[in-house]
Amino acid sequence: MADKKTLRLKYKKLREELSEESVETMSLQIANRALKLPIWDKTYYHIFLPISEKKEVNTEYLMHILQGKDKSIVVSKADFDSGEMKHFLLQENTVLKSSAYGIPEPVSGIEISTETLDVVFVPLLAYDVHGHRIGYGKGFYDRFLKQCNSEAIFVGLSFFEPEPEIFFEATDVPLQFCITPKKIMEFKNNSLYL
Repeated sequence: MADKKTLRLKYKKLREELSEESVETMSLQIANRALKLPIWDKTYYHIFLPISEKKEVNTEYLMHILQGKDKSIVVSKADFDSGEMKHFLLQENTVLKSSAYGIPEPVSGIEISTETLDVVFVPLLAYDVHGHRIGYGKGFYDRFLKQCNSEAIFVGLSFFEPEPEIFFEATDVPLQFCITPKKIMEFKNNSLYL
C-alpha cells in the first residue's frame, strides 16, 4: 500500500504530463458522464474552481450543466490561517479573484452554510477503490466534508483510475462516487455505472 506522500508525487507528475488539450477533452467527458449520476433532483451543488496551473479537472463544463438545470452553485474561499473554508452562492455578479495559491475564489457574496449543501464535487490527487481520497494534504476538504449534513453526496473528479488501496486516517472522509472520463465508480458496494 503506497503512502500518501508517494501517491501525491505520482499523481502530480501524471497531471503535469497531460496536455492542455487532453485536460479539456477529459474534463468535458467527466461532465457528460456526470449526467448519469442519480444526483440531479437536488438544489445546492458545491463545485471547486480549478487551479489551471495544477491541471485540475476543469469544472466549467459541469457548471454549464448546473446552470442549464437552474441549480444553485456554491463555491469556496479558503482561509489558510484557520484551515477553514467559507462557501458562497455563485451568481452572475460574483467577482472571482485568484488567491496567493492560484485558487479562483469569490471576493464576497451570499454565504451558504455547509449543512445546506446537497452535492459536493470534490477535487483530489488520487483515490482508491473504496472511495478514500488524497488531496494536497492541508485537510481543507476533510474538515469541510465533515461539516456537511449526513445526506450530502460527495463526488470525486479524476482523470485517472483508482489505486487498489490508500492508507486512510479516521479524519478522512470517503466519497460516494468518483467520475473519470471513462466511468463512474460508486463506493457503497464498489459497483460501476458505465
